Amino acid sequence: MPPTLILIRHAEAQHNTISKDFGICDPGLTELGSTQCADLSRYLQSNLALAHQVEIIVASPMLRTLQTVEQSLGWLVKLGVPVILLAEFQEIYDKPCDIGTQISEISKEWPQYDWSQVDPLYPSKTGLYEYSKDAIIKRGIAAREWLRRRPEKVIAVVSHSGFLRVGMSYRKYFNADFRIFDFAEGDHSTGGKLIEWKFTEEKGGGLGKSPHGIAGWESLKVEHQIELGIKPVAENAGSLFPC
Repeated sequence: MPPTLILIRHAEAQHNTISKDFGICDPGLTELGSTQCADLSRYLQSNLALAHQVEIIVASPMLRTLQTVEQSLGWLVKLGVPVILLAEFQEIYDKPCDIGTQISEISKEWPQYDWSQVDPLYPSKTGLYEYSKDAIIKRGIAAREWLRRRPEKVIAVVSHSGFLRVGMSYRKYFNADFRIFDFAEGDHSTGGKLIEWKFTEEKGGGLGKSPHGIAGWESLKVEHQIELGIKPVAENAGSLFPC
């Protein structure tokens, strides 16, 4: 049986502030982001029994997701839960803030995590990681298929707003909020469809901070829709939280 997934968006990073400085390279968390991580950690430990069943943590190799793992899921790591890093879970955009640090550099700061499966292409935004709708769809399929084939029963995933939305679940996520999904039964030719638990769907994320409802490609900002060759949907402009 495929695993249950706890999908988590990273906490607030330096490019998520009011200034929205997307020119910062691989930004780290802000002070508020660290506070959000602490809140998430307390909630998961005290209020979500499923979190105690997590057998592996899968994360994007970007700084803000690494820090979110450390600060919100560090209690699981201390219990021996392994952290596997995968390039497939990085953000979809190609701005400086969405391009990671070279593996040879950042892995030295996080030697306790498993870097062995990170695609050597990382952090290049080429091939499967290029900023195009086709590549994002293929990457989403690859990521879901990787997760679906895992033997663990519960997996926590720490990723980014854009990829979690259009690559994984068609839902929006506030910083350091989470949603829980199971894989639907049936055709797995496209990586498998995710079905959200009623608990997080009705609450608007596990912490109740995320928007309700389905959010697909049309929920991207207008400039992103244009860049990806999608017909802009003006009424959704501005509905996307910063990546």
